[in-house]
Amino acid sequence: MRTLMIRIEFFTGPAIDAHMRNLASLRMAVFRAWPYLYDGSLPSEADTLHSFSESKTAGIAIAFDGDEPVGASTCVHMPEEDAHITLPFREAGIDLSTICYFGESVLLERYRGHGIGIRFFELREAHARSIPGVTTTAFCAVQRPGEHPLKPAHAVPLDAFWRNRGYTQTDLTCKMVWKQIDSADKVENTLRFWTKTVA
Repeated sequence: MRTLMIRIEFFTGPAIDAHMRNLASLRMAVFRAWPYLYDGSLPSEADTLHSFSESKTAGIAIAFDGDEPVGASTCVHMPEEDAHITLPFREAGIDLSTICYFGESVLLERYRGHGIGIRFFELREAHARSIPGVTTTAFCAVQRPGEHPLKPAHAVPLDAFWRNRGYTQTDLTCKMVWKQIDSADKVENTLRFWTKTVA
């Protein structure tokens, strides 16, 4: 891989809008694979990303190979997130204004293992620190049984990678529904949150 050609840029505000279609395409490609098994479409992506593109605190890191986007990673102040994301924190009595939520982090498989994911975390955490009152970053990951029939033989959990970035798995979970490649109907999935103190 021509790693020296990879550049990573961070966008906020109106500059985000120009990259929404790239983000949608990357989401559909990467999330279709294990463990998300997401069967997406551009119309459904447009609905999902609409609130993000209008957010005043959102940020997106994009990795480019030349002019081609090959990965993207998003973040936004938790109070601007959807109710299904904020509910577990509100029920736990946690002040949403202290949290920056990390949404999708997608990277085409052939570009993994070259430090791009680490840089995504660094840029998003720097953005989180720029939001007044934020002390914590959080993201959630889908839960899959180890014996799932679509789990690839080479699949490696990312838990160790996240712990090396300073994240701790919590007891907080949320539910999300999406169309999967192994189902004719939408499926409800459980996702568990990981958090890190960044203040």
